[in-house]
Amino acid sequence: MNSTGISEKDLDEALMGRQEKKPDEKQRWVNRILKSARQYHKLCPYFDKRTKMCFLSMGAKCDREGKFDTCPIFRGFLEKRYDEYKSKNKPLPLDFTDVVLSPL
Repeated sequence: MNSTGISEKDLDEALMGRQEKKPDEKQRWVNRILKSARQYHKLCPYFDKRTKMCFLSMGAKCDREGKFDTCPIFRGFLEKRYDEYKSKNKPLPLDFTDVVLSPL
């Protein structure tokens, strides 16, 4: 017991619980870029309105009609970009336009 009356075991469990609830850096970045993309685009920037096709899924029909907020394909694209930036030790873009325009 320490001076506060909390055992070491209880303290460790409390700290571990706090660390598990914290969202990881990758998901925070993806969420930030999604929020930024919503500011610039009403529909997914990789959605072709005329053909209703998704450019990210290699020409498959988009079943969300261009809504990218909950799209697993768009989220997967951003997660892949995050991994590419991290693997090359490049700084993470802070805005969606930087993700699109910056070469890897």
